[in-house]
Amino acid sequence: MRIAITGGIGSGKSYVCQLLLKHGIKVYDCDEAAKRLMRTSLSLQHQLMQLVGDDVYINKVLQKPVLAKFLLASDENKQAVNDIVHPAVALDYLKSDYEWLESAILFDSGFYKRVDFDKIVCVTAPLSIRVERVMQRDNISQEKALEWIHRQLPQDEVLSRSDYEIVNDGKQDLEKQITLLLNKIYK
Repeated sequence: MRIAITGGIGSGKSYVCQLLLKHGIKVYDCDEAAKRLMRTSLSLQHQLMQLVGDDVYINKVLQKPVLAKFLLASDENKQAVNDIVHPAVALDYLKSDYEWLESAILFDSGFYKRVDFDKIVCVTAPLSIRVERVMQRDNISQEKALEWIHRQLPQDEVLSRSDYEIVNDGKQDLEKQITLLLNKIYK
């Protein structure tokens, strides 16, 4: 079985994944995998150098400012990088022994088309809480946090395309929701 966990920035996906670990469920982290693969995969490095330029790696070390400048230059550039990195991440996940995967941009990026997921779980939280979490976590302004949030698909749209919801608003019992979710998925 393949299960994806998604939700916008600040929804608390990573925290839910930590709670899943207490239930013996390891979750594949797409962001960490992408960073690892960009560091270790010679094929990926070669493709990125062809796309971005040889200066994106110096002594096989990713030059994040060079990549960031390229990514921010246009949506086409961002898509071109995604078209290199996402297939590598999808393949890495499929080769792994993980059932569960975490991706903030599962739908935004089209990643859900690369892997046939049996179930998709959306972690949600009210906008005000998401903004506060992002501001605290990344030490940024409210305006910047909102900008980041609005770059992603609206939470309602992500939820409508998912099979299950976990509400992470600081009020509802996450453990109870996770237990119910696992009972539904593994019944």
